Amino acid sequence: MNLEVKWLEDFLAFAATRNFSKAAARRFVTQPAFSRRIQSLERAVGVTLVERGRSPFDLTPDGQLFLITARNVVEQLSDALQHLHGLDPASIQLLEFAVAHSLAFNFFPQWLKRLQVVVGEVSTRMTAMNVGEATHALREGRCDLMLAYHDPLGSLQLDNRYFPSLRMGTTEMLPVCAVNTQNQPLFALDALEEQEVPLLAYTQGAFLERSLQILLRQKPVGLQLRTVYETAMAEGLKGMALEGQGVAWVPRLSIERELAENKLVVCGGERWTIPLEIRLYRCTLVHKPSVERLWQRLASDAAQVEVKV
Repeated sequence: MNLEVKWLEDFLAFAATRNFSKAAARRFVTQPAFSRRIQSLERAVGVTLVERGRSPFDLTPDGQLFLITARNVVEQLSDALQHLHGLDPASIQLLEFAVAHSLAFNFFPQWLKRLQVVVGEVSTRMTAMNVGEATHALREGRCDLMLAYHDPLGSLQLDNRYFPSLRMGTTEMLPVCAVNTQNQPLFALDALEEQEVPLLAYTQGAFLERSLQILLRQKPVGLQLRTVYETAMAEGLKGMALEGQGVAWVPRLSIERELAENKLVVCGGERWTIPLEIRLYRCTLVHKPSVERLWQRLASDAAQVEVKV
């Protein structure tokens, strides 16, 4: 059976919505017609792409792999048609960035400015996500590049052969808290006496939580940390720390102003600091000319783009 391009576009619509009705509406066809076209695609490729035995619907493992191929084929065909009509795809292609929340507002703008000095003007679209969502977006080809903290524990499970990365900057997580009326820290991690300190923690499974837990396993016996609040967002922990609710480990780049204004202070010595490396990831299974050119340039000039915060 011949494979039709419209079936690939149908499949991309389903992958974006995980819903047959919504995907059919996007493709301006009825749901029964849309379902038949997805079934035709599955017969053409010889594998089941959609897991229909669960709710909500999802892609099968074969479907997740085929998604990258489908998106690649559709984008390359679009580029070829634009070229035939006298349009330069490179001039109109957006670079889609998935960026970790804590990097989206405090790192990405200045990094992008430095990037443009090196490679010239770049058209971008940035979506702030948690690291897990951004990783899925990269794997499925829903973004061109991912900007996130380096994962020394390998929990992201990104194979470097297919998802190479380049270092784009460094920062560190600092233990911070608000100050009292004498401008002294409300809490002190290095106090000599036994104490209980309220901890503003990352939720279990949050990316930054893993590194923090490794550090806290080495805390002194006399220091008791009692979790009083949890969130996956560094900005959320910063807000609670500003209100005097406890100690939070927050990336320096997220609290530079608060530190300068003495609204937050570092409440522990050097041993409580967690170094963080910021990396840019791509997927080599997707071939997009603008991404290829940018990556080649960065591979040779990455040091000029690096930001230390």
